Amino acid sequence: MRVLKKIIPIIIVVIIIYASFLFLSDINQISEKIINFKFEFIPIIVILVIFSWVIAYTRWYILLKNLQIKIPHKINFQIFMVGASLGITPGKIGELYKSQILKDKFNISRSRTAPIFIVEKFFDVVGAVIATSLGIWFVPELGYLSILGICGTFFAFKILTSKKLFNRLLSFFNKFKYFRKFLEPLSSSHEILTQILHNKNMIFVSLLSISYWLVIGTAAYFVIQSFGITTIELINVISIYSSSLLIGAISFIPGGIGVAEGSIIGLLSVQGINLSDAMVIAVVIRLFTLWLSTIVGLVALKTSNSI
Repeated sequence: MRVLKKIIPIIIVVIIIYASFLFLSDINQISEKIINFKFEFIPIIVILVIFSWVIAYTRWYILLKNLQIKIPHKINFQIFMVGASLGITPGKIGELYKSQILKDKFNISRSRTAPIFIVEKFFDVVGAVIATSLGIWFVPELGYLSILGICGTFFAFKILTSKKLFNRLLSFFNKFKYFRKFLEPLSSSHEILTQILHNKNMIFVSLLSISYWLVIGTAAYFVIQSFGITTIELINVISIYSSSLLIGAISFIPGGIGVAEGSIIGLLSVQGINLSDAMVIAVVIRLFTLWLSTIVGLVALKTSNSI
């Protein structure tokens, strides 16, 4: 219940932001777009979104398995989805709550499982950077972001594999009260982190991460298609979506809310979509790709007897 109370203010802010987007749009155009929305695309979009969850869960399962941690799939997927509901926290750090659940339910030390969160986020960035780079030829504006992302990825890998740099990074974030409570289990987990990163399964984990962005980006593409817009290629949409989420994550704003949507709107506008249409599309894309998993995760959180 304490977790739910912390999420509610974020949801209220989201409603205000989305209402602002719609208020700034042309109401007549919005009404027309909603009326002409092709609802037959919804099953395709939902299936793709659920498939992206399966891909991300498979990665989570493999990372646990690498540490010789085996949890029944039904319970494990529920824990995973609870983490997904906390993806709207700054930097998605609330997903570390999965480690607390594993400790409470299976008596698995948080310092043993918390490094998985860092590995997940690292490979999220790797996948997003690669997915973003795919569209450079079609969206040149993404070139600088791709270069920055590649440099950032190498820099992040250096930090994660160096105990000295890793501890310095933890010390920096420990100065902030919000992060302190989440980072405590990471203080003695660098050996486990390097063990995970040097595992032979990391190539497969990388491929899963790339696949995740390709699938969720395809879901975003079909959202655009459902509004009758057929002028943007699939590869462009994947790049636009991936780069926008990357920018949102860097902002450290909860869920990248406002920032990710703004990036989607800006990049769609560059592709020739008028501003009002781009605003509506951005909101609907996020409803499917962010808020659907958040709602399912909150249901998992509410219905679990162990949480």
